[in-house]
Amino acid sequence: MDYMFHTGFLGTRAPVFMDMVTLIVALLPVLMMGIILLARAKNYKLHARLQWILYLMSVAVLTYFEIGVRVGGGFDSFMQGSHVQHNYAFIVLIFHIAISVITLIVWTTTLLMAKKQLQLNKHKQAGKLTFLGVTLTSLTGIWVYLLMFVY
Repeated sequence: MDYMFHTGFLGTRAPVFMDMVTLIVALLPVLMMGIILLARAKNYKLHARLQWILYLMSVAVLTYFEIGVRVGGGFDSFMQGSHVQHNYAFIVLIFHIAISVITLIVWTTTLLMAKKQLQLNKHKQAGKLTFLGVTLTSLTGIWVYLLMFVY
């Protein structure tokens, strides 16, 4: 588990696990858009399978991230060395967490209710909301990373 806390590969003072998670989170909207394009091309089975795979991988990454943060000492520990005001970074973190939790709930519901939503012509709308949430989660996650490890 010590490898998680070696200096990362993005050229900041962040640990390697934080760099890995940030890179994955940054790519998440791009990956999701590719999967959405499968649905637009009427390749619904592959769209559904890949959405589930991306979702489960995201939950695994989130779990890995949470373990790293807890073992690493939490927010205050990672803020050491940042020149950003603690309260500002904390507010941004809370904003990011709120968006992330809402997105996880919406994404879970969209996946579990896909067949019902399709019958009611609501799945496309739920997918757009999920994509927006994933994109905002990605952007705010990058924002938090920058505040903690770059500025």
